[in-house]
Amino acid sequence: MKFIGITNYIRLLQDGVFAKAIWNNLILAFFCVVLQVGIAFVISSLLCTKMLKGKAFHQFAIFMPVILAPVVVGFLWKIIYNADYGLLNFFLKLIGHEELIQAWLDDPDIVMRSITVPIVWQWIGMYVVMLVGAMKNISEEIIESAVLDGANGIQRTLYITWPLVLDTVKISIILAVSGCMKLFEHIYIITGGGPGNASMVGAMYAYKTSFIKQKFGYGSTISVGIMLTSLVLVLLVNIIFGKGKKRYE
Repeated sequence: MKFIGITNYIRLLQDGVFAKAIWNNLILAFFCVVLQVGIAFVISSLLCTKMLKGKAFHQFAIFMPVILAPVVVGFLWKIIYNADYGLLNFFLKLIGHEELIQAWLDDPDIVMRSITVPIVWQWIGMYVVMLVGAMKNISEEIIESAVLDGANGIQRTLYITWPLVLDTVKISIILAVSGCMKLFEHIYIITGGGPGNASMVGAMYAYKTSFIKQKFGYGSTISVGIMLTSLVLVLLVNIIFGKGKKRYE
């Protein structure tokens, strides 16, 4: 081996596959923040109301996917999405919407959206647990005062619950973003980065470069690129939420 300085980093900046992989990571991070944290906030708000019945069952059903290994989730959804015998296409045929049947994992235009669903499904329960814990720590006196002042459920959620759980929301978003930047198992099992490089992500590209092509130096460079991108994203989240918190102070 010989020392090549920053050659690999220059190559990384010109690497179209790496750019595609990071872009896919960013797409996943965006949808995970919006869907995982957003839906988790709505579900948590419902779980903290007195009107909802069977809360223990709902909490178990929502959290159950979290305890599954990502490999299991990957195999499960790969079967669901299968173009020939998959449950999704079978269900669409059953209800008479055959025009919606697609090769969910073989079409470059929709494969990223298809992959997003199992990732959101698996981890949404974790954020529900975090947000429910934060919401239950809100003083009942504050809620009761808002009710006496005539605030409805939506107003209490927007002007009381949201500002008081903002720190937990920030942590949830950071976890969602960092989790998406290191995604590997789901992609490896469901698509392997395909078709072509349509669903390639950073960790998958680093794995293939290092252990399939045996280019360990460049694989390490890819890993550093993923780490720097993750740090920038986390820094942006902190800046955005820092400004948001000052607005409520």
